[in-house]
Amino acid sequence: MIEEDSVDEVFEQFPDGEVKSMSTVHIDPAAMNQARSVVKRVALQPASVDIWDMKYRLKSKSGEVLDEDVDATYRRVAQALSNVEATDDLRQNWNDRFLWALRNGAIPAGRIISNAGAQDHKPATSTINCTVSGLIKDSMNDILEKVHEAGLTLKAGCGIGYEFSTLRPKGAYVSGAGAYTSGPLSFMDIYDKMCFTVSSAGGRRGAQMATFDVGHPDVKDFIRAKREAGRLRQFNMSLLITDEFIDAVRGDKDWELAFPVTSKEVEDDGLDLGDAGSFVWRDHPYAEGYVTNEDGRVACKVFDSIKAQNLWNMIMASTYDFAEPGFILIDKVNEMNNNWFCENIRATNPCGEQPLPEYGACLLGSVNLTCFVREPFTDKARFDWDQFHEVVSVFSRMLDNVVEISGLPLARQREEIERKRRHGMGYLGLGSTLAMLRMSYGSPESLKFTEKVSKQMALAGWEQALELAKEKGPAPLMDEKFTVTAEMLHRRPEMARDGYRVGDRVKGKVLHARYSRYMQRIAEAAPELVDELAETGARYTHHSSIAPTGTISLSLANNASNGIEPSFAHMYSRNVIREGKKSKEKVDVFSYELLAYREFVNADAVPSSDIPEQQLPDYFVAADDITPVQHVDIQAAAQKWIDSSISKTANVPTDFPFEKFKDIYMYAYEKGLKGCTTFRFNPEAFQGVLVKETDLENTIYEFELEDGSTVTVRGNEEVEYDGEMHTAANLFDALKEGYYGKF
Repeated sequence: MIEEDSVDEVFEQFPDGEVKSMSTVHIDPAAMNQARSVVKRVALQPASVDIWDMKYRLKSKSGEVLDEDVDATYRRVAQALSNVEATDDLRQNWNDRFLWALRNGAIPAGRIISNAGAQDHKPATSTINCTVSGLIKDSMNDILEKVHEAGLTLKAGCGIGYEFSTLRPKGAYVSGAGAYTSGPLSFMDIYDKMCFTVSSAGGRRGAQMATFDVGHPDVKDFIRAKREAGRLRQFNMSLLITDEFIDAVRGDKDWELAFPVTSKEVEDDGLDLGDAGSFVWRDHPYAEGYVTNEDGRVACKVFDSIKAQNLWNMIMASTYDFAEPGFILIDKVNEMNNNWFCENIRATNPCGEQPLPEYGACLLGSVNLTCFVREPFTDKARFDWDQFHEVVSVFSRMLDNVVEISGLPLARQREEIERKRRHGMGYLGLGSTLAMLRMSYGSPESLKFTEKVSKQMALAGWEQALELAKEKGPAPLMDEKFTVTAEMLHRRPEMARDGYRVGDRVKGKVLHARYSRYMQRIAEAAPELVDELAETGARYTHHSSIAPTGTISLSLANNASNGIEPSFAHMYSRNVIREGKKSKEKVDVFSYELLAYREFVNADAVPSSDIPEQQLPDYFVAADDITPVQHVDIQAAAQKWIDSSISKTANVPTDFPFEKFKDIYMYAYEKGLKGCTTFRFNPEAFQGVLVKETDLENTIYEFELEDGSTVTVRGNEEVEYDGEMHTAANLFDALKEGYYGKF
């Protein structure tokens, strides 16, 4: 047991902001609870309680409250996840341990918090946040079959991602129909309408991601698609950017927009595949029915050839003005994939932090880093690495148990998650934590801290992957045998040096632990651990992923900064969908670090105050204070130790120069990121989820009345319309985008 007087001796100190390495030790949770009791908690702000009540609190069909408070929600979740254990003793032990972790910073993703232990009240829901569709083949039957599967997935509460560049371009001839196709974007409209209908019926907004290859003939239409008011609003949209395209941009080369030709087309039309001006050979998600060469590449007919730099500028202009499409560096994703030997990733979950294979599903959870700061805002401020390690260890088992109660609606989804057992543990509150440790987000010491906290989370997670495999068995994939191919030896030449030859049979655990690029990095830090993983196999193929965590940050983490982000601002508004209201509702919120500073240091502190007694320290920075380079550097520091991906947005000011803006994306590529997203406030295009009062006040909205006259109001002004009060910005957005009155 740890005495209160000796608490300081347990925790690693950070003199002058220096991050020191340290060994980790196991400390009894009961002792941790007593030690932590000396840390004063900050009461949940009203907006946090409101969102918890609306999103996560369990209620009966009649509206009766079943979770009396937030701790009751934690008790429900802990019991549901510990019930998976094999014996009564194990169930009781892990119920206690899971509840301890939940009370001390472990926050499962929203579907787990909402649905675990709630089967008696909503039996058709899932505990999984994110999935990816099966590959959509270029046929009407398959397109509509995947719509049906997506509808069932969304109905269960899961988000879903798809790749649409497998569909032939607009104007291509469909011999079976004797007509010309309307192209992928028109079919995306069907998925969009289906998603809105299903989510409206279920009460939770549906989430979808559409990915699209940068070499598809309709790529320009994809880039411009959401400029039409109200179109494809149930989608996030991202381009699959290849190394080949980046090379063409850098070399100012031509870029061919092409799509595969079928064997029948080659034969019927007498096509000359040797004509380099008319055909190129490219990787494609599937080869069935197409012409392939000895390298497995598919023959693609060139529909157009443009300057790569021109297409790059079009992409950059769209992201500058509309914040889409996103930017997925798909070759880096596949190069670093732990399951490189059996997966070809082409799509992600709706926020991009989970690149997944066909029917892939990943359960998510985040550790609230603010829970581990001791004596915040003082010269003794420090991070409790021991308790962090313990929470991550317990949380790893907790998330692994979710696989058994996934509630996924499709058999293929359940088979996929049970075979690989991947989960995505991340963290939230990084920006808030840095402020509490008196570090500025983006500073050199913050980069060191970000890398260390990501590394420690990874090592604790893989230690548990081994321990759980010894106790419960590894993921089934680990004991499967895979045939070595020429492509595998090309991608991993070290396998040939180790004596492997084409045709050899190798177990998944060896290919995973020895030859995945990410696990090779883990081996540099913990070689003996990886040796054992290669021998025993891991309980799960993937462990880490940093999600945006918007709603769980706001609710259960008291508005600690989202995921890996800095706080958006320290006093601002959030637009929330409230059932029965005809537009989004503006809710005032405060950053966790501001509330903590007021609690521990200065109750009168106000952001941007001119009064000295109310001013905040310089390390209180927000999203707009961070340069794009700093945003990318933070993401790169974390990505080194995150085996999946990271959802992150680089916020840039409205007046940020376009030429400098373009450099962000090339810098992200050079830093080895798997993706990049930016946001620039542009009220003409859309209204964001998070908004600052100054932006609203400085934006004028014009409404045309029935008699043809117009009324202009500022974005933050309240207006009465249709018997309800709305902010002008939210009303304008709802009417323009076509969702007014449809929530």
